[in-house]
Amino acid sequence: MTNEELTVSTMRVLCADAIEKAKSGHPGICLGAAPTAYTLWAKHLKHNPKNPGFFDRDRFVLSAGHGSMLLYSLLHLFGYGLTKEDLMRFRQHTSKTPGHPEYGVTAGVEVSTGPLGQGVANAVGFALAERLLADKFNREDAKLIDHYTYALCGDGCMMEGIENEAASLAGTLKLGKLILLYDSNRITIEGSTDLAFTEDVGKRHEALGWQVLHVTDGEDMEQISAAITLAKAEKEKPSLIVVNTVIGYGSPLAGTCNCHGAPLGADNVKELRKTLNYKNKPFEVAPQVTEHIETLLPTFAKYEADWNRAVKAYKTKYPEDYEEFQRWRKGEIDFSALDSIYGDAPKKEEAGRASSQRILNAIAEQNGFVVGGSADLATSNMVVIKDGGEVSATESGRNIHFGIREHAMGAVANGMYLHGGLLPFCATFAVFSDYMKGAMRMSALMNIPVVYVFSHDSIGVGEDGPTHQPIEQLTMLRSIPNIKVFRPADSKEVAAAYEAAWTGKSPTAIVVSRQALKQHKTTGPDALYGGYIVADSEKETPDVILIATGSELSLALESKKALKEENIDARVVSMPCMELFDIQTQKYRESVLPSGVRARVAIEAGRSTPWFKYIGIDGECCCIDNFGMSAPADVMFEVCGFTSDNVVQLAKKTVKKCQKASAFIPTGDGTEDNA
Repeated sequence: MTNEELTVSTMRVLCADAIEKAKSGHPGICLGAAPTAYTLWAKHLKHNPKNPGFFDRDRFVLSAGHGSMLLYSLLHLFGYGLTKEDLMRFRQHTSKTPGHPEYGVTAGVEVSTGPLGQGVANAVGFALAERLLADKFNREDAKLIDHYTYALCGDGCMMEGIENEAASLAGTLKLGKLILLYDSNRITIEGSTDLAFTEDVGKRHEALGWQVLHVTDGEDMEQISAAITLAKAEKEKPSLIVVNTVIGYGSPLAGTCNCHGAPLGADNVKELRKTLNYKNKPFEVAPQVTEHIETLLPTFAKYEADWNRAVKAYKTKYPEDYEEFQRWRKGEIDFSALDSIYGDAPKKEEAGRASSQRILNAIAEQNGFVVGGSADLATSNMVVIKDGGEVSATESGRNIHFGIREHAMGAVANGMYLHGGLLPFCATFAVFSDYMKGAMRMSALMNIPVVYVFSHDSIGVGEDGPTHQPIEQLTMLRSIPNIKVFRPADSKEVAAAYEAAWTGKSPTAIVVSRQALKQHKTTGPDALYGGYIVADSEKETPDVILIATGSELSLALESKKALKEENIDARVVSMPCMELFDIQTQKYRESVLPSGVRARVAIEAGRSTPWFKYIGIDGECCCIDNFGMSAPADVMFEVCGFTSDNVVQLAKKTVKKCQKASAFIPTGDGTEDNA
C-alpha cells in the first residue's frame, strides 16, 4: 500500500470511527469520495494549513455538507489544528466538528453548508468575486488575485433547483476558474437515483455552457488528478468533473442507501478495516501518513510565500492601488455621504425604492467594493449603480444581472461576501423573498452582512393583485433569527437602514415601497435605534401610543391630529426595525414605549402576528391578515382599513379597554375593589 493509499484509507476509517462514536452521521460519501478529496487537497488545492486565511488561497466548498467528517478528516491530517479529540467529539455540543460544516467554528471551513445545492451557488459567488477582484486590481506585470474555486457535491445537490440556477449563471458568465467535483454514486436516502433522477447531468451542464469531464473510476487518483488538471486549463468555461464512485466504499453496506445517513455499525466498521487492511487503533494515524503529509507542507507554504512576494512587488509598483486593495479587503465603508441625506430630506414625496436608489448610489460612489444586482428587476427595484458598468462574460462592472434566479442569487451573494473584498447586495420584489428564504437563513446563520433589498413592500403594489402583494413576508423575514428587517418610512430612514446594514455583521432586509412616501421633519438617524418617537404627546404620559412602519407612519401622524380633536393625546412611534429596538437598553425601550401606557395601536400593511409583543393584550392592530386583491393602491389601503377614521376608532377602543381595566385594582385576597 502506497503512502497515498494509506492516507485515503486513514481518512475513511477516521470518518467511520467518528460517526460510529457519535452514533450519528453520513459515512457513505465520506468513504466513496475520499480519493477525490485527497487528490484535490494534496495535489491541486492552493492552500496553507499554517495560515488558513491567506487571501489568494483556492476556495473549497463542501456542498454536500452532510459529508462533514470527510472535510474534518482532511483538516485533521493536513494540519489545520483539528485534533484527535475534536474528531472524537464529532456532532457533540460546542465541538469544532458539528454535524454540518459551520463557518466561523472550524478553521478551514469557508462557508456553512448542508442545505443541498446551496454550496454550488456559494462557489459561484466565490468564483465571481475572484473574477471581479482580479479584473479590478491585477496588472499585466503584477497579480494580486489568481486562484480557483472548487466545490464537491453529490446527487442530492444536482437534484435541487438552486444548483441549476447557479450553474446556469456560472456558464453565462464563463467563470472558468470554477471547478465542480460531482461525486456520482447514484444513491440517495430512499435508494437508487433511478427512482427520481435519471437525467444526464453532464449533458445538462454542457447545455449550460460548462466543460464536462468524466472519471470512470473514483478510486483512480491519477485519473482524478488528470481531470482536475484539464479543468484548470479551461479558461472560458466552468468545469464539471463527474466522478463515478461507490457509496460506502469498502464496507459491507457499499453501494446501498443503508450507509447514506446512519453509522455503519461496529461490526461493519471492523469489516471495513479488514477490507482496507487498516491496522491502526481508532483515531490513531500511522506515522507514514504523518510523514507523507509533512512532505507536502513546503509546497503549501510556498503558495503563500509566492503570494507575499507578489504583494510586495505590487505594493512597490502600484502603491495607491495597493492601499485601495487593503481597504477593500477590510471592508472599511465610508458613510460620510449620509450626512447630507439625514439633514436634507427631499421636499417632495419620494418612493422608498427611489430613496434607496439615491442613497445606495451615494454610498457606492465612495465605496467601490459595494456591488450587487437584482433578479431581473433592477430598474424596478431601483438598485442600479450609476456608471457602475455591467457584470458579464466579458465585463467586470458593479451591476450584476442575476437573472430570475432568486434562491441562487442569495446564495451567490453569500459566497461573494465570504470570499472577502466585496460588500454585496441583491434585490427582488418583497413577495419573492419566499424564493430565497433558504439563502437568507444561511446569511443569518453565518452572521454575515449581505444586504437584501425588497421593493414593492405591501398592498401598495395595487393592481398587480394578491400574487404580488406581500402580506406575510415581513413576518417571515422577522421570524429568521439574527437578521435585521427595515421597513423605512422615508428617505432618512432608508439612509439609516443602509448604515445599520453595513455597520453590523448580520444580514439586513431593507423593505421599500413602490408608492410615494411623505418626507417627515422628525425622522432621522434615531432610526438606528430601531424604534423612536417622531411625534410626542403633549402630556407627560400619553393616552395612547400609535406604532407604525413604512408608509403607515404618515397615517399614524394624521391620526394623531384627528385624535387630538377628540381630546385623546397620542404619541407616535416609528418602528422601522424591531430587531434593533429589541436590543436597546430596557431604559431606552421604556422611554419610547412606557409600560404604564397599555393603550397602543400598531399600524402596518402586513400581518398582525409580530406586533402583539409591543401592543399587549389591550392593544389593537391596524394590519392585514388576509390576502389582498387587484385594485389601485389608494383603493386597497382604504378597503383594507388603512384610514385615519379606522385608526381613530381602534385608538378609542384600546383607550376604553385600558380605562376599564384600570378601574379595578387587585386586593391580593382574590377579590377586587373598585378604584
